[in-house]
Amino acid sequence: MSLNEVIVLILIGLSAGIVSGLLGVGGAIIIVPALIFFVGLTQYQAQGTSLAILLFPIGFLAFWNYYKQGYVNFKIAVVVMLAFFIGGYFGSLLAVRVPERILKIAFGILIIVMGLRMIIKK
Repeated sequence: MSLNEVIVLILIGLSAGIVSGLLGVGGAIIIVPALIFFVGLTQYQAQGTSLAILLFPIGFLAFWNYYKQGYVNFKIAVVVMLAFFIGGYFGSLLAVRVPERILKIAFGILIIVMGLRMIIKK
């Protein structure tokens, strides 16, 4: 894994952690599209790797099924997982300082933008 790849993975983890701490989302909405668009994983690989990142808090059994099919990249999962942990801390610090209405608007816009990006982007 090159230094540039590690930097991209750290940015994905920090971004997902910050957004998770700020808006309460991260795995499916941030990590999966980021792994597809910026790292070049397939949908299956991105989903399996995302589950590995969120392994214990989310779902060991779902991860296990992806792992058995060969759809988990452990190197990516570990780097993003560590950065996600740190990003979650900083995102939560920010969230408690932002009015709830602003958080709701940001959350809605994020879901719409990411949903449209997934539909439009090949």
